[in-house]
Amino acid sequence: MEGILLALIPMVSWGSIIFVSSKIGGNANQQTFGMTLGAFVFALVVFAVRQPKLDLTTILIGLVGGGLWSIGQNEQFKAAKFMGVSVAGPLSSGAQLVIGSLLGVLAFGEWSKPIQYLLGSIAIIVLVIGFYFSSRKDPNTESVSGQQHLGKGLSSIAYSTFGYVLYATLFNNLSELIFHVKIDTLTVILPMSVGMMIGAWIIAGGKIKLEAVVFKNIPVGLMWGLGNVFMLLAAAKAGLAIAFSFSQLGIIISTIGGILFLGEKKTKLELRYVVIGTALFIVGAILLAIVKIQ
Repeated sequence: MEGILLALIPMVSWGSIIFVSSKIGGNANQQTFGMTLGAFVFALVVFAVRQPKLDLTTILIGLVGGGLWSIGQNEQFKAAKFMGVSVAGPLSSGAQLVIGSLLGVLAFGEWSKPIQYLLGSIAIIVLVIGFYFSSRKDPNTESVSGQQHLGKGLSSIAYSTFGYVLYATLFNNLSELIFHVKIDTLTVILPMSVGMMIGAWIIAGGKIKLEAVVFKNIPVGLMWGLGNVFMLLAAAKAGLAIAFSFSQLGIIISTIGGILFLGEKKTKLELRYVVIGTALFIVGAILLAIVKIQ
């Protein structure tokens, strides 16, 4: 029970990132850079407390991973501006689950048992159907500009998924397979946060005005760091599969936050689509968690 309660923290903190930052404001570059400043502050505190030993390989992996993360986060913020948080949040999580799972199976052989292939395939089908409903619009209200925004949003989701999945693959698979280094999040978090800042700066072409809205986004980075800590604590108490599945339930937070706190307007039909899509993403995430413990 304690592990499940701990897992609720990353669910809320990570699920709130996209809508809290959208509420604060700023363009995607300002949001990303402000968030990375907060992550860097959090990482400095963690480093001072833990004082981990860092070798050159771990530092380089952290820097590269942080750069990949910044691509994922920046494009997710862009998708939210094109599609709205209540649509972009579930689509982003669902895309990461589908592509990450397929990459894990095809490239790293993470599924080996027939039951894993059965449940995993069902999970991916459920997630794809969730994609369909979450991105669907009311045909009676859809405009040409709305279709264009949807197209741009889906493009940003694709780039975001690319950054996030490569970041996760580097830390979870490639670091041990190629470099024989097992990455501990709280050990690598400082070089990673530096890589995040560098990546955010490069993405913006070095042209980020340090306006008030950038610094207002610093707490969002602290939320990200808090989620990391409690994700590890939850995994230690309840297992990684349960901690992972609960963290994915953050799409509930982003969906509700977008509609209630950001005032994203939906027709009754679109609300049904969003609810169905979000429910399917949750079912898919839970099924993938079950696959991991088989």
